[in-house]
Amino acid sequence: MTQRQRSLIGGISVLGVAGIICKVVGVLFRIPLTHIIGTDGLGLFQQVMPAYNLLLAITSAGIPVAISRMVSHYVTIGEPGNARRTFKAALKLLTILGIVSTVILLLLSRLIATLVKTPEGYLSYMCIAPSLFFVCVMSAYRGYMQGMRRMMPTAISQLIEQVGKVAVALPLAAIGFARGGEETGWIMGSAGALLGTSLAECVAMLYMIIHAHFVKPLPPQPNEKPVSGRELAKRIVRISIPITLGACIVPLASTIDSAMLKSLMMGTGIPDDIAGRHYGVYSGIVITMINVPTAVAMAMSTNLVPSIASGLARKDMKYVAREAGIGLQVASVVGFPCSIGMSLLAKPIVYLLYGSNAKFTPEELMLAGNLLEFSAMTIILFTMVQATSGILQGAGKQKIPMLTLVAGVVCKVILNAILVSTPGISIHGAPIASLVCYTVSMIPNLYYACKYSGYRFSIPNIILKPLAATAVMGVVVWAVYNFVFGGIQGILSADFFRRLVIVALCIAVGAVVYLIAAILFKAINPDHLPARFRPKKKA
Repeated sequence: MTQRQRSLIGGISVLGVAGIICKVVGVLFRIPLTHIIGTDGLGLFQQVMPAYNLLLAITSAGIPVAISRMVSHYVTIGEPGNARRTFKAALKLLTILGIVSTVILLLLSRLIATLVKTPEGYLSYMCIAPSLFFVCVMSAYRGYMQGMRRMMPTAISQLIEQVGKVAVALPLAAIGFARGGEETGWIMGSAGALLGTSLAECVAMLYMIIHAHFVKPLPPQPNEKPVSGRELAKRIVRISIPITLGACIVPLASTIDSAMLKSLMMGTGIPDDIAGRHYGVYSGIVITMINVPTAVAMAMSTNLVPSIASGLARKDMKYVAREAGIGLQVASVVGFPCSIGMSLLAKPIVYLLYGSNAKFTPEELMLAGNLLEFSAMTIILFTMVQATSGILQGAGKQKIPMLTLVAGVVCKVILNAILVSTPGISIHGAPIASLVCYTVSMIPNLYYACKYSGYRFSIPNIILKPLAATAVMGVVVWAVYNFVFGGIQGILSADFFRRLVIVALCIAVGAVVYLIAAILFKAINPDHLPARFRPKKKA
């Protein structure tokens, strides 16, 4: 395996591990936050996120990918000066976008809060608004570093964000709740938590700026043809627009879900308060849990963009095909066990994290477990969608994943309207619609990713071998959970620490069994492992 290929695996590992840690911290963060500001405060905190995430996607989703791709291209063809100029042009664009988006959210905070039926939440919108500027500026540096194949700074900045949330947001939430008193404590507490989030983003941004200051740029080559900042800005915008539109689709779909699902359930005769709580279970528990393993998918997409762009810049199609193949293989090797593992351990995980929370009734916890069992199947699909999107974006075909995701979301909306409004199915139709959404997006993505990378899709390597290893893992985990720990009855009768032991041991056993099975079935190439775990080759 070449050094470049190892850098792809290494980059995925670095960002993947950091991403999973961040997702886990994000899940755990909400538990003490709920105890501090109460369920009303947490609801207000969650209510701010759709509008914020939509603005964040508009301002900072596409440009970092464009920077990464263009920087990788210029470095590969021996024009590091143009790579640096690309970064400077993008930094100007993102700084302007960050300022504009922050001002817009500040000015419209009362209007948005009124539109989403929480007029008391305008202060929360104002407190999160500055983070739009911080994230925009930080994303310019992240895109530049990723284009240079330096993934560690991005990983560290992500960890700083999450640690900052715990270290700053929780104390500010407590201070806000105390100052607000019984009447407005939940409002002030939510605002304090979101202000802490903004401060954490600020610290992460400062880290990226300081780190970049100490990274010595590659010297311009004498035969370089400098590209003007205006021309580079045009290219950045041209590349980033389809990616940005695609990134807006998911938060837009979440906003549509929040508007549709509750009313659809009420149409089947479910009371208003019950429908609201069922939607809260789906969005607050199930979707949050599904997002944890998808961090690896995001890491793959981030790493594949500069890798594919670099190979195409050298016109080395064999390298491009190999990188695409490795990306798809890693996606399946990670996605299959995450899907099956989370599905098998759905109820233990739900009861471990939320079983002691008085906010949820036993019926709602069981509902969350049932929904998570099925929703976990979307992990492998989402992982493949992200991997293929990274390949296509690196190949300059960024419109394709945008269009396929639009098609998937349209199917999701239609199926939600049909299934959730059907008595007896109700909220259980939402994960079915999501499964169809990502399937519709994945199939054409996979076809075009193979077409433009030159990779010949291998059913044994991408599907059969990882699936066989996953099946072995699934049988062992199911047996340990049911015969050793007593299945769901063992979970229901256990306290928090016993639940923690059950979940931890099941995950540990599953990980070891899967790794052994994957090596035996040759789903994992030993060359893909870190150097310390690779078998030594005889001279």
